[in-house]
Amino acid sequence: MNSLNGHGLRFAFGTLTVLPVRVTRWDRDAARAGMLCAPLAGLVVGLLAAGLGSLALLLGSGPLLAAVASAAVPAALTRGLHLDGLADTADGLGSGKPAEDALRIMKQSDIGPFGVITLLFVLLAQVAAGYELYGRGWAEGAAGTVVAAVAARLALTLASRRGVPAARPEGLGAVVAGTVPVPGAVSVAVVAVAACAAAGGAQWAGAGGVVHHALAALLALGASEALLRHCVRRFGGVTGDVFGAVEETAATAALVVLALG
Repeated sequence: MNSLNGHGLRFAFGTLTVLPVRVTRWDRDAARAGMLCAPLAGLVVGLLAAGLGSLALLLGSGPLLAAVASAAVPAALTRGLHLDGLADTADGLGSGKPAEDALRIMKQSDIGPFGVITLLFVLLAQVAAGYELYGRGWAEGAAGTVVAAVAARLALTLASRRGVPAARPEGLGAVVAGTVPVPGAVSVAVVAVAACAAAGGAQWAGAGGVVHHALAALLALGASEALLRHCVRRFGGVTGDVFGAVEETAATAALVVLALG
């Protein structure tokens, strides 16, 4: 079991980040362990993003540049993989074509108008929300960045649960789809949401901060779940692109909810 956990950590960091971690096993057992570890990868990404954003703010950059820095780090640490998945999913959904044709559109290397528009508004929303958070101080900006990153990768854990089929027989989506037992996914979700709530309490914001950050994580999961279900209906299952779209949806929703506090 300890060996599998080690392979799972490698799978999570090796597939969800560009950090120098070598994936030593590429099978469904390792994928299950890896997707259960996905929020840990999100925590590391969030801490690095929050660190750069906070440093920029403390050096006098102002909240806008700090927000841009925080939004840029997750994109860089994934080589834009999740953003690319979001754009491809938007093109597939926006095409209005049957599942087979939509999946073929999503596999194309170019980005269509639906993908461009979606990327534009999602990144604008992330930066705008980050601007609001960093405008309240580096601690709130950093906490929001970490919560968004953890909630985003937790959404991947839940999207990998059993009962959610793969749309294609190949690719990352096929490897991880349906690998995570529902009780395991729920257990990880409880721990991750509690950690997000603790991030709100760590700002000396009292019970209101705890509730607000927990609510942000839960609503982020609700938004990503709605997109996941729609994609399963439209495409017949999930793909790697859908996982990217689910992740970016959860991250954006969490930031927006926190900014509205």
